[in-house]
Amino acid sequence: MSKTFARYAAAVLVFNVAVILWGAMVRASGSGAGCGNHWPLCNGVVLPQAPAVATVIEFTHRAMSGLDVILVVILLVWAFRGFPARHPVRLGATLSALFLASEALIGAALVKLEQVARNASVGRAYSLSGHLLNTLTLLACLTLTAWWATGARRLQLRGRAAWLAGLGLFLFVLLGISGAIAALGDTLFPASSLADGFRRDFDPAASVFLRLRLLHPLLAVGTAAWLGFYAVLHRRWSLLALVMLQVAAGALNLFLLAPIWMQLVHLLLADMVWISLVLLCASTLQSPPVPADSWANEMAPPVVRLERVSPK
Repeated sequence: MSKTFARYAAAVLVFNVAVILWGAMVRASGSGAGCGNHWPLCNGVVLPQAPAVATVIEFTHRAMSGLDVILVVILLVWAFRGFPARHPVRLGATLSALFLASEALIGAALVKLEQVARNASVGRAYSLSGHLLNTLTLLACLTLTAWWATGARRLQLRGRAAWLAGLGLFLFVLLGISGAIAALGDTLFPASSLADGFRRDFDPAASVFLRLRLLHPLLAVGTAAWLGFYAVLHRRWSLLALVMLQVAAGALNLFLLAPIWMQLVHLLLADMVWISLVLLCASTLQSPPVPADSWANEMAPPVVRLERVSPK
């Protein structure tokens, strides 16, 4: 049953990556206002009639999110019915459900506050950053839920391993936030050429989304170097390969002036790097196994010694 649950949790994780990619499609295509400022209804109705393209894209994202809620509820119920009390799978499933709920609330707030489509306010940068942080946490919780179901042990968040893991996770989150801001700048203010894009990046009168765009490649170089070192340190060659692919995809995305399809490829690789990084960090933070003899002694019944008493 644990193997079946682990496969189901992995499938839910993959579906969430698909939801994230379609959410990026909503942002990149400027379809965030496809359902107006209505939520959870779309333009005031449950099922839009003769919708525009932007409405179809936004409504599809909402439908996928609704299905995601059902999948995660099943995951949560299964975790509590299939695993004993205090099992880490229960914790992972509970946190996954909580962060999916907050994900939906953040998305609803973005729609109601109209921080979608062509909105270029500074407040949208903060909302975008919070949304990304919640999304990465949700993916991490789903990843750990599937991983714990395979028999992995709880995490010990202390010592040198915890500091190394924490630094890698922090750098990636920081890089992700800068990447989300850069992607929004590409969507709101598309460049006609690479030279035009660089010129506007250094223009003091340009939008904050353009002036902050230069931070992303700088952070990417530093974060890629650290993650590469971390992967080599623990001989996790799959993570090293994903980091290298991501750097190449980022460079290609820049030179192609960030077409939508390339943005989606770049984001997919970023999600894969994040999942691989979470798994590597978790494997380095596992609590030590309980020795077999210690477990046997703990579970064995107490030995009662009978002493023969000689009569006086």
